[in-house]
Amino acid sequence: MQRSFKTIARLLIILVLFSVDKLKAQNKDASTYSVTLEQAIDFAIQNQPSVLNASLEQEIARKKVNELTGLGLPQISGSVDAKDYLRVPTVVIPAIAFGGPEGVIQTAQFGLQYEASAGLNASQLLFDGSYFVGLKASKTYAELARKNYQQTKIETALQVSKAYYNVLVNAERMDLLNANVERIKKLRDDTKAFFDNGFVEKIDFDRMDITYNNIVTEKTKTEKLLELGKLLLKYQMGMDMNANLTLTDDLKNIKFDESLPADQQTDYTKRIEYSVLQTTQRLQELDLKKNRVAYLPNLVLYGGLSTHAYRFDFDFFDSDKAWYPAAVVGATLSIPIFDGFQKNARIQQSKLNLKKIENNFKSLEQGISLEISTAKVNLQNSILSLETQRKNRELAEEVSRVSKIKYDQGVGSNLEVTTAETSLKEAETNYYSALFDALVAKVDYQKATGALIKN
Repeated sequence: MQRSFKTIARLLIILVLFSVDKLKAQNKDASTYSVTLEQAIDFAIQNQPSVLNASLEQEIARKKVNELTGLGLPQISGSVDAKDYLRVPTVVIPAIAFGGPEGVIQTAQFGLQYEASAGLNASQLLFDGSYFVGLKASKTYAELARKNYQQTKIETALQVSKAYYNVLVNAERMDLLNANVERIKKLRDDTKAFFDNGFVEKIDFDRMDITYNNIVTEKTKTEKLLELGKLLLKYQMGMDMNANLTLTDDLKNIKFDESLPADQQTDYTKRIEYSVLQTTQRLQELDLKKNRVAYLPNLVLYGGLSTHAYRFDFDFFDSDKAWYPAAVVGATLSIPIFDGFQKNARIQQSKLNLKKIENNFKSLEQGISLEISTAKVNLQNSILSLETQRKNRELAEEVSRVSKIKYDQGVGSNLEVTTAETSLKEAETNYYSALFDALVAKVDYQKATGALIKN
């Protein structure tokens, strides 16, 4: 039994050592990043899957332009064909054509069992109004894909900024909580010493013990929120979740008032959504033009060169037997005459879609104006609230400091100290909440005014 216990103990020790070594190896292999907010946004633009997909869509659109351009270039194809007529086709003709009696049908087989051919065909589009309009539309579509890519970058920058500020605020709050835990612990230990020596009642120590337990719990919760916030930031950046991430921006250097310029006329073109709608309008105008030019004829030039061989036996590679060449050139002019008013119906649909886009412009302009006004008011209110909570926090710190001095000098009560600590903790919570709200409001205002990232 004792030997079995020793064996299990050895295995546990080996397992623990192996786990530690593995953890060290993982930490050693994990990448380390120290980033500012701007660097975090740049990293996300290079690595976030949604941005990468938008970039691929942009590249796909460019390839679509190349594809459509190719339709206007010469189209050349080659072919080789070989046939074995297991039963040679029979042709039915009137016997009178060969001097036979009238009303009698004569059958004949005019082919040979084996037939082969090789050919080269080419065509060139000379004129097609729909093609030229479609080519222009494809380039406009590529421009739309580029703007969609820009819009995805803006949305990514918005999410990364909010996640970055969340981590910054919780990190600063974590530093403060660590200091507060040490301060409250000392205060609790001092109260315990007073209680042990009979200078205070047990209820005084219990109050301080409760205060200490609450702040330790708050520290633990904030630690978890900080780790969760870092994971969210890594996700928004498209970063490996196991990477070591350090934020280098300082909250003290962030200014809010500079985000609020004097009132001026709204420039809608700064918003990527407005630019996207402008491109969509151009696409719809090109669709209308395409439907109109569909009434025009189209002209295609073509030519072909081929050679044929017919054999009783499969000996097409015999150079002594003949091949029969053929060549053709021509042009096809297609003229639309009547299509049951289909083209006219498509033209009317395009016109109606253009009217819808005009209405969308009005709606978007009103929406942007409302968004800017709302974001500006929210930012102003957030700045005001932040300043108020900063003053409240400073007052609560002073009250806590004075209460502690009075208590140490024997002229204050333990209840007064715990009440001051509770008020201080509430003031700090309100301050950091107001700070994060102000940071989010700042980012939302930048996004509303089209100033979050450059187009």
